This record gives sequence, structure tokens and C-alpha cells, in this order.
Amino acid sequence: MQQWTVVVPAKRLDGAKTRLAPASAAGDASAHRDLVLALLADTLTAAVACVDVGCVGGVLVVTDDPAAGALAVRLGARTVPDEPDGGLNAALAHAAATARRGGATAVATLNSDVAALRPAELTAALTAAAGHRRAFVADHDGSGTTLLTARGVTLEPRFGRGSAAAHEASGAVRLGGAWPGLALDVDTEADLAAARRLGLGAHTTAWLARAGATAAPVTCAD
Repeated sequence: MQQWTVVVPAKRLDGAKTRLAPASAAGDASAHRDLVLALLADTLTAAVACVDVGCVGGVLVVTDDPAAGALAVRLGARTVPDEPDGGLNAALAHAAATARRGGATAVATLNSDVAALRPAELTAALTAAAGHRRAFVADHDGSGTTLLTARGVTLEPRFGRGSAAAHEASGAVRLGGAWPGLALDVDTEADLAAARRLGLGAHTTAWLARAGATAAPVTCAD
């Protein structure tokens, strides 16, 4: 089985997920940071669970945020600083190069906000990606990207508006599969509601409970 190093980017909390601020206790800064960390925690929990399955060799979080870095270590991931400090694509390319220098031959980047992700979905997507040099999974509306993989070649991340088309134009293969949690990156209140319907991870579920809502948690066995 191909083993992947999964790279997860985590922006500085104060500048992350600004479109979700209205959902964070009427924009309360502390509550918003807690929500961003909860989304990251559920993403990392699912990714780290795949290490036990064998398809993931390790999870690497690229971040300059102390709280995000500490959370990543607690959950079993490693961290690398965002030394380029040149935006998302530069951060991902830097982390992928760091992984390759450490001996990784297959690197996958995973969005930090797929809080309804099941480990089985990530395992299935990475298994499908193993047959291609570069591949990606589009987000729920088909225009963005939630997973980008590179096996034996450089990553070439092209995140931003219309990233799915940009990745496809660069030669990456668009993967298709029944992976609703993997495809649903939580950018807006509507996305958060959709993720609740799918079943959120325990950390975002706990945040919603503190905010006065309820949701059914996702366990690693799902």
C-alpha cells in the first residue's frame, strides 16, 4: 500500500475563516478562533486515524500559529513553520518539499476545514490517487479543491479561486468518489449547516454545543 504524507495548512487564527465569523457567537473573536481550531482538530483527527490503517505515514501541519501548532502536536501530527510566508501555495510547496527531504515519495495536501471527514473517505481517495502522478478531489460545488496529491513528482499547488480547473489544467487527474465529507470544506455558515447534516467530528460538535446547537459526532470507526 502506498504511504502518504498528508500536509495540512493552518493559517494564523485571526485571519482564518473570515466568512464564518457571523456563525461564531455574533463574531466574537475568541469564539471564532475556537471554531477554526475545532475544524482543524476534526480534520487532523480523521487524517491521523489513517496512520493506523497504513495508507498515511504521517501528518504534517504547516503553520505559524502557536495554538494551531500545539493542537497539531497533541493530536499526533508534526509541524513545520511557514517560512516562505508567501500565501497558501507557497506554504504547501514548502511543506511538501520538507516532506520529500524527509524521505516521503507521496504527498497529499488536505484542507484544514473538512470537519465531517471520515477516515474511510480519505483512505479511499488516497488509494485512488495512488494510480496517478498527480490527482485532486474537487470540493462540493466542483470549483475548489480539498485534496491534492503528488506521487514521485512535485506538488504544484494552484489553490485559489477556480483551483479545480487550475489543477486539472496543470495535468492533475480529477478523482471521483462518494466522499461527501472530504468534498465539504467549511467556508460559510451554509457549509457548516451542511456538515452538521453529514455528521461533524467531536471537536466541532462540542463547539456547536457550547454555542447552543447540537450535532451528531463522527467517530473514527465511521
